[in-house]
Amino acid sequence: MLKVGLQLYTVRDELELDFKGTLAKVAELGYQGVEFHNFYGHSPEEVRAILDEFSLEIVGTHVQYNSLLEDLDGVIAYHKAIGNRNLIVPYLSEEQRQWDNVFASMNEIGEKCAAQDMVLMYHNHDFEFTEQVEGQPALYAMYDTVTASHLQVELDSCWAHAAGYPPTEVIAKYAGRLPLVHWKDMRRSEGQVLTVEFGQGEIDLGAVATASDQAGAEWLVVEQDVCQNPPLQSIESSMNWIRKYAANGGLVHV
Repeated sequence: MLKVGLQLYTVRDELELDFKGTLAKVAELGYQGVEFHNFYGHSPEEVRAILDEFSLEIVGTHVQYNSLLEDLDGVIAYHKAIGNRNLIVPYLSEEQRQWDNVFASMNEIGEKCAAQDMVLMYHNHDFEFTEQVEGQPALYAMYDTVTASHLQVELDSCWAHAAGYPPTEVIAKYAGRLPLVHWKDMRRSEGQVLTVEFGQGEIDLGAVATASDQAGAEWLVVEQDVCQNPPLQSIESSMNWIRKYAANGGLVHV
């Protein structure tokens, strides 16, 4: 059974204003784990104590690419102190998308992470599908070039769908290599991707969960990039959908 976590970017404003209180609410709503993107100045000891207090597991952290290039030892030390193994590159700016350099750096960073019992992952948006490297999507070229022991997959199912790639097929392609899947819903509005609460969009969320389970994933990570309602209300609405899905035989534990 898949565990359900939350990417805290969804509640970023609330987290910045009330770090502990927001994590308490996330746990109260039934999310079993959290994926960080920012610690807002909190020490690793403070973070670890809060996670323990609310029985939250740490799924991973989105760490900026430049931070991994410039201060990998410091990043690893902080995350070891909070009990996190998964370091996830969340995004590459247009200036950073020198793909040959990226692939070489990912291989080097991933090797150093593996030597310290850490795991490097990459989280996609849509541009990794639309930008091509030697006739294939840049995302596929990345995973072909960088050895699996140095780079694992965090597949964002929403952005794969938005780019025109069925997320279930991409998940199956990387079976055994993707411990984490971003579980999201979306619809299009005036040509733009609008992330929405579960059940309000066009993605077959149940199919994504089934494919993730079959591919050996451990976590489904809920994320809503931009919420139309107050974010805490949005993550509660999505959790209500998840509970109904689980009650009807869905492959998640909540």
